[in-house]
Amino acid sequence: MAHARRPALVHPEAADLNLYAVLHALADPTRLTIVRTLREDLERACGTFPVSVAPSTLTHHFRVLREAGVIHQREDGNRRWTTLRYDDLQSRFPGVVDTVLQAETGP
Repeated sequence: MAHARRPALVHPEAADLNLYAVLHALADPTRLTIVRTLREDLERACGTFPVSVAPSTLTHHFRVLREAGVIHQREDGNRRWTTLRYDDLQSRFPGVVDTVLQAETGP
């Protein structure tokens, strides 16, 4: 029996990042937790985030973040590693990620 191949991960180019898509991706509490975790830890395997949602829901959140250009994911064997595209976001929209994270946690 052949194993189904996962679809290729699509990441927008830094120049194509859209502020509306980035803000939409950051507007969800679960996705914001993912981003906050990556801002502190730099890279994590997909199953190691401090969120309590079903795996299919977590996959959805990662897809929204990836397609908005907020995160980058790479596959390494059977694991998927996730990093925050902080430098790309900072270059396109200076201060947005930190401002949203700060606003979410309060002054």
